[in-house]
Formats: sequence, structure tokens, C-alpha cells
Amino acid sequence: MTTSSPSGRSTRRRWPWVVGGLIVLIGIGVTTVWLTTSHARQVTLREAEARSGSGGNGAPTAGRPEPGVYAYSGAGTEHLSLPPLSQSEGPTIPGTVTLTDPGCWVFRIDYSTHHWQTWHYCQHGADLWEVGGRSWQLWPVGPFDVTNVTTFTCKAGSMALPGSGATGQTWNSHCGGTNTSVKGTTVSTGPYTLIGTTRLSVGGAQVRVVHFHRSRTDSGAQRGTERADVWMDARTGLPVKLEQHLRVTTETTFGTSTYTQDGTLMLTSLVPLHKKA
Repeated sequence: MTTSSPSGRSTRRRWPWVVGGLIVLIGIGVTTVWLTTSHARQVTLREAEARSGSGGNGAPTAGRPEPGVYAYSGAGTEHLSLPPLSQSEGPTIPGTVTLTDPGCWVFRIDYSTHHWQTWHYCQHGADLWEVGGRSWQLWPVGPFDVTNVTTFTCKAGSMALPGSGATGQTWNSHCGGTNTSVKGTTVSTGPYTLIGTTRLSVGGAQVRVVHFHRSRTDSGAQRGTERADVWMDARTGLPVKLEQHLRVTTETTFGTSTYTQDGTLMLTSLVPLHKKA
């Protein structure tokens, strides 16, 4: 956790009881607005490209998309119960593909200037596995900016896109991770189910996608549930559509804090940004 120091210093004065009570009420109102106001905004495609470059060289292959920044549109909300904070996602949501080791690549979503998440994928034979990732968030708490980073790894066989499978087939996922603001390890486990194959329209083109439902239960340092539906390009593995719902609770010094995230995003173009420049 990192914080920035406040620029000013408050003073304390004595007031008559009635006036003092009014000042307290006003102060509570101002503090509530101050604490619950977020300055998160959407990340533009150009900002994402300036950060990542083109993501390396490469062409779409079975299980690996072309590197670069892709345009997604979407909306979502994120809430903390303690302290009472909220911020929004979108409507522009860049998705960045970066090629790494042979057969591996990283997919990053910039939900806003205050939240990004990555997924690390690797090919194993004809299958594409999820092997880990990271998540970063910033919450403005009054004059402070509080950040945290979650890092997770997944056991072998945590499926992302199988080379073959039947409708209704299920794979078990098992990932564990740590958060810089929380002591201990969180374990996330649950089924990953193939719903079926369909086609979605992306920028006027019909794309064959594979639809999966992910259901995970979090235990350990943080507890909660994760529900998501993802539609992936059947050839390259690029996420085309995502709907997700998270609810995670954490025990803090001041009580239980619950984090919720609900959102959806949709790919708007199959062509990465650098190809359009």
C-alpha cells in the first residue's frame, strides 16, 4: 500500500454546543462527499498504446492473437463498503495483447485510470491455459491515494480455451494469490464450463466464438465469489465479450470491507490500433 501526504494541516477550535453540532453535521457531509468521490476516468486507446507500444511482432495463430491494443466498449461499477467508495468503468476500455515467451501472451484490460488487470495465457498442445496474472487498483481516500496490487498464479490445467470439448464439459481451475494490502494468501477454485459455440458481430464481421462460464469461490485471506461469462475467439483466444460479477470480503482493523465489481465489455474491432494508424 502506498499513500501520498496531505498538503494542508487542520486546526481545532472550541465552539458553543449548538454551533459545534452544526459544524459536525456539515463536516460529516463534506467528508462523505470527499471520501466517495472518485476521479477515475476512461483510458483512451492512444494512452494504452503509448504505454505498451505495439506489443511486439506477430500474426494471429491458433491460440494466440495479433499483439496490439484492441478497442472495447463497456460499462461497470466498482464499490467498497468500508470506506464507502465507488468508481465506474468505461465506456472506452482498451484491451492490450502482448506476446511473451514462445506460445504465451498477456491480455490486459484497462477498466479505468484507477484499475487494470492482466491474464497470462500459454499454449499446452492444442489447449490454451491460464497461468496467472496481476491486478492494480487505486482508491482516493480523502487526500490520500491508496493502491494495491494482486498477483496470482494458476495450477496446470486451468483451462482458458480447449482444443476440443463438448457442450457442458467442465474443467477445474485453481489459482492462488497475494494482495499487497492483505496478509496471507487467497485461493480461488471452481468449475470452468463450456456453454457452446456461436457467432458474434464485431465491427460488421461475424466471429466464431466459444462461450464459457466461470464460477469460483475465494477462501483464505479474502473470501467471496467470482462469476463470469466469457466469449473467446475460437481461433486466437482473444476475448470478444466479457460479463463479470465479483464479491469479495476482507477483514480490516476497522471491520469487514466488501468489494463488488459488476461490468460488461464487448470488442468493437478485430484490428489492433497500430494497424489503423
